[in-house]
Amino acid sequence: MSSLIRDKPLDLYGPEGISSYLGSLRRTLAFAANFPVRVIELKPGQEISKNGYNIKTTKALHDITCLAYAIVETDRPGRFHPEKAKRLGIPEGPLWKQLQTGKEVRVEGKTVAPRQVMEDPRPGLKIVYGIDTRPCDEVKALAREADLLIHDGGFTEDRRDKAKEYFHSTAREAARVAKAARVRKLALVHISAVTRDDSILLKEARSVFKATLVPKDLTVLSLKRSK
Repeated sequence: MSSLIRDKPLDLYGPEGISSYLGSLRRTLAFAANFPVRVIELKPGQEISKNGYNIKTTKALHDITCLAYAIVETDRPGRFHPEKAKRLGIPEGPLWKQLQTGKEVRVEGKTVAPRQVMEDPRPGLKIVYGIDTRPCDEVKALAREADLLIHDGGFTEDRRDKAKEYFHSTAREAARVAKAARVRKLALVHISAVTRDDSILLKEARSVFKATLVPKDLTVLSLKRSK
């Protein structure tokens, strides 16, 4: 980023302790950015809103502090019905725009609320990121009805004991989380170095949850909003 002459601040979010970790890393490797870097430490259960997104956190099940994250688009306004507005005597123009931005309007002495001419808000996309974790209720709850769940799942079933020992998940265990949380798509990550054939992971996961993939570096996924 420095070589691209970036000057905008970069915000980095992570669990408590990440600030000192990154500071030690910079000192050890003797590097620095030529743009502001702001490190924000988050606690389990904390939520923040920024730039049209909500970020929610929960504690993952690992042998060291580790968080799982949900990145959720802010709800979009529901569909506007011009015919309803006309029936209520609201002329086309600025008043329609006010209603579409969630503001009440007054016409001929009466107040019209957005809900009278618009459908319910439409939920935005939801992506949940939970690696370095055993299957747990906290991550499952966070992932509820996510469009994409990115979950630790790099061990095959024949190495389930090792996955448990090192606080990771098998592909099938991750698939059970995805199914229980009713997500739309599951991406298995944190693949064990001894797993040389991704097709085994896919077979085991898809026996529980069909919409599973194992992404590669730089894989691009397209997600469509449900409404």
